[in-house]
Amino acid sequence: MKQRDVVSMPDADVVALLAAGRKVHLATIQPDGTPHLVSMFYAMKDGRIAFWTYRASQKARNLARDPRVTCLVEDGEDYFELRGVQVTGVVHPVGDLAGVTEVGRLVAARMPSPAAGEIDAALDDYVAHAATKRIAYLVEPRRVISWDHRRLVTRAAPPPG
Repeated sequence: MKQRDVVSMPDADVVALLAAGRKVHLATIQPDGTPHLVSMFYAMKDGRIAFWTYRASQKARNLARDPRVTCLVEDGEDYFELRGVQVTGVVHPVGDLAGVTEVGRLVAARMPSPAAGEIDAALDDYVAHAATKRIAYLVEPRRVISWDHRRLVTRAAPPPG
């Protein structure tokens, strides 16, 4: 069996890692063909990575020209803890104010707060104000690759007894 087969995560683990994460490394394509790589806060909406950004940002300009993206959500500090999900796909822009605000609220709800999963009034006011200047995106996956190096330790462990 190939190591790739050992470390690939089952679909349920992919969903769980994406649901637990808050930051995604997002790569778009610059006009000269080079990658533009940034870290973004994100949320999950209908099983897809959702994020928002200012309409005039470099990533928004890149996505208007070429909707292809690669997203990476990862976790772990040492080699035998590393796990991650790479989603390659295309974005679908959400430009209407209600849709942008909804994505902004989903992202904000994942921020650490006294009441996890809830948005306090000040943050909700910020989201409503910022949404007027932003665009949101949903990532339509075309290819998903995953790895969980913790599976290497489990596989290498001697049998009990």
